[in-house]
Amino acid sequence: MAHILMKFGGGLITTKSQMKTVDRDAITKLSQIVSELSRLDHKVTIVHGAGSFGHLKAKQWNIANGAQEDIIEQQKEAVISIREDMLELNTEVCKSFSNHNIECQSFPPSDWASEVGADFVGDLSPIENSSEDVVPITFGDVVDCSPPKLFGILSGDDLMVRIGKEIPGITHCIFLLGDTEGLLSAPPSNPNASLIPMWSKEQEVSGEHDTSQDVTGGIFLKLESASIISKVVPNVWFIDGRKPERVLELLTTGTTRGTQIVQ
Repeated sequence: MAHILMKFGGGLITTKSQMKTVDRDAITKLSQIVSELSRLDHKVTIVHGAGSFGHLKAKQWNIANGAQEDIIEQQKEAVISIREDMLELNTEVCKSFSNHNIECQSFPPSDWASEVGADFVGDLSPIENSSEDVVPITFGDVVDCSPPKLFGILSGDDLMVRIGKEIPGITHCIFLLGDTEGLLSAPPSNPNASLIPMWSKEQEVSGEHDTSQDVTGGIFLKLESASIISKVVPNVWFIDGRKPERVLELLTTGTTRGTQIVQ
């Protein structure tokens, strides 16, 4: 039996450029795969991104950089609003899981975590100790921080690092991407971009980070996170989340189309 830690990218489950626009078809496909994995007696843990339910408001009010005196009242309102929006997106995912007979339990980081980055403060034991037949699910969120920052964005990628490193028995860590088959030799917008089937930290990468929409580091943070996780988890992959059946192929055959992250 495998224990699969999966990240549903925010750009996969939402339309990132349109405020609070969920992609229900994508979530349905992901739910079907999680259901099949559970049916095969694999343990599944889910982290999901924020997409258009978090990044756009966070960018507008510069939430990632913490409290700023001249706009602090608007920022505080934005923090409350983003947390509510993230719960709304998480409810969409959980509802789809329920429709596919998957029992899940949510762990909103604003309830149990503080500080930002992979060294955030928070007890992972409730996620670790969730029942075998329950899929724990957490997500990128705005969390409290020590003064003077007061608040910041805890990325889903940083959650992946901590869960991957600290919860024993995880055999596969899979980042499901929304716009590409894996890590490419050039940005997806480049027609000459080709899939890199295996990547290690020594290899340079040509990527782009859309700072107009993304406030958590984009592909570069994902690569850094995946590289750290690969030190303790034997199978770390970037896979096209639009074709989630490739997760089953990976579990069955040991490989699939995507990018394996290695040491």
